[in-house]
Amino acid sequence: MDIILLGLIGVLLTGCIALIDSLLCGVLEICLYADRYMTGAGGGSLVNGLFDVALGTGVSLIILKFLKKGFECYVLWTDGDADSKPILILTRFAQAIILAICFPILYTFMAEVTEELTNQILNIIGADTNYDWLTWANAILSLGLVNTIFGLIFIICYFILYFQFLMRGLEILILRIGMPFACVGLLDNDKGIFKPYMNKFFQSMFASIIQIGLCKLGIGLMLNIGANMNMFWGIACIILAIKTPRFLAEFLIPTTGGGFINNIYHTGRLVGMAKSLITKKGGG
Repeated sequence: MDIILLGLIGVLLTGCIALIDSLLCGVLEICLYADRYMTGAGGGSLVNGLFDVALGTGVSLIILKFLKKGFECYVLWTDGDADSKPILILTRFAQAIILAICFPILYTFMAEVTEELTNQILNIIGADTNYDWLTWANAILSLGLVNTIFGLIFIICYFILYFQFLMRGLEILILRIGMPFACVGLLDNDKGIFKPYMNKFFQSMFASIIQIGLCKLGIGLMLNIGANMNMFWGIACIILAIKTPRFLAEFLIPTTGGGFINNIYHTGRLVGMAKSLITKKGGG
C-alpha cells in the first residue's frame, strides 16, 4: 500500500515541479502590472480604457464636490467654517486634481522602488536556494511515505500562494483604476476615503514583498532536506506567506471604530485641559 501511495505522490510531484520554477519567475511583475499579462485576452486595452473612464469621472466628481463645498461654506454658511481661508480648500482641490492625473507616473516610481527592494531581498536569500527540483523530488521519495506527504503539502501550499499572487495583481489593478475616485476624499478635512484607500494600497505592496521573500526562503529550506527540521521550517514559511495579508491588515488598515474612539479621547482631553485652565485662572 505504501508503495502504491509513494508512486501516486511521486507522479504528482514530478508533474508539479515542471511548473514551479516558471511560476516563481516574474511573480512580482504579475502583482504590480497584472494588465501586462492579460493582453492576450484583450486586457491591456481594456485596462487603459477603464482608467481613462475612471480619470474623467473622478476629475468631474472632484470639481463638483469642490463647487458644492465652496457654495455651502461661503454662500450658504451651512458646511464647514466660513471664516476659514478659501486658499485651504483651493489647495486641497489642486492636490486632488494633480494626484488623480499624475498617479500613473507616481505608481511607476512606487513600483520601481518595490521591485528594487524585492530583488535585494531575493538576492540575499537566493544564495541558499540554488537547488534542483528533480533531485529534491527523488530524494524526498526515498525518505518514506510520511516525508513524501509533507513534500506534497508544501507543493499544494505553493500553488495556493501562487493563486494569491494572481489575485493580488488583480487587487492592485483595481486600486490603480479606482484612484481618481479615491482622490475625491482629499477635499474633506479628514481626507475621507483616500486615507484607508492608500493604506490598502501599501498593504498590498508590502504583502507582495513579504510573501515573495517567505516563499523563496521556504523553497530553500524545503529543498535542503538533509538538514534537521528544515522541511518543517519550509512548510511554516509557505503557510505564513499565505497568511501574510491577514497579518498585515491588523496594523496597516485602521478600523473606523478605533478612529472614532481616538477622536472622542482627544476631544475629552482638550475639554479637560480647558476646564483645568479656566479653574486655575478663576482661583487666581
